[in-house]
Amino acid sequence: MTLSQLSPDTIDAILFDLDGTLVETDDHWSRAIAVGLAPLKRLFPRLDADLLGRRLLVGIETGANYLLSVLEHLGLDTGFFGLADRLRRSKGLATRDDHALIEGSEALLGALSDNYKLAVVTTRARSEAWALIKREGFESFFAVVITREDVRFMKPHPEPVRKAAACLGVVPGRCLMVGDTGADIRSARRAGAYAVGLLSGVGARPELERAGAHLILGRACQLLDHLRIS
Repeated sequence: MTLSQLSPDTIDAILFDLDGTLVETDDHWSRAIAVGLAPLKRLFPRLDADLLGRRLLVGIETGANYLLSVLEHLGLDTGFFGLADRLRRSKGLATRDDHALIEGSEALLGALSDNYKLAVVTTRARSEAWALIKREGFESFFAVVITREDVRFMKPHPEPVRKAAACLGVVPGRCLMVGDTGADIRSARRAGAYAVGLLSGVGARPELERAGAHLILGRACQLLDHLRIS
């Protein structure tokens, strides 16, 4: 089933990732990996170094999410809690003064807020997530913000999506998760939610398709063409 085939009354809540979904992500790591892989094109002319770099970055982050979740919840966060933040900063994912919203994000949230319950589901630290949300004046849009400190396991585990749904008072099957990586999509699908993949971040179409996205869009604002807005 695709999102366009859903009944207008199927979705009660929409969950958003932040980086690469509502906020632009500086993916200099993936570009650096692509540059390092470029010499391989001599042996493999069809190699897409940019795509492979993005896939490697997503794979690294997924593994790191699982590892850091376990370490932090085992009480080993004295030395490792800051490691997650340093890892994110090195990839351009930490809250910064010069970040930019992805085009159409603010208008999208304004249009959706009167029709759906909205939440953020992110692997950012709580302080980072709220700093960004408050800086953009988005507090009124999001009834719930789920960060890595609010769950035992981060995406692609289903717990973050399930917790967001529970906090919103809806079942996961009536939620739509919007994100730019396979981890976002897998988290949603494993929780029983619908999933929209975006090409505005580090994820690529083949990865999002393999993860099971019901729909793939260029930017989040294009959701307005597929959802009921009164």
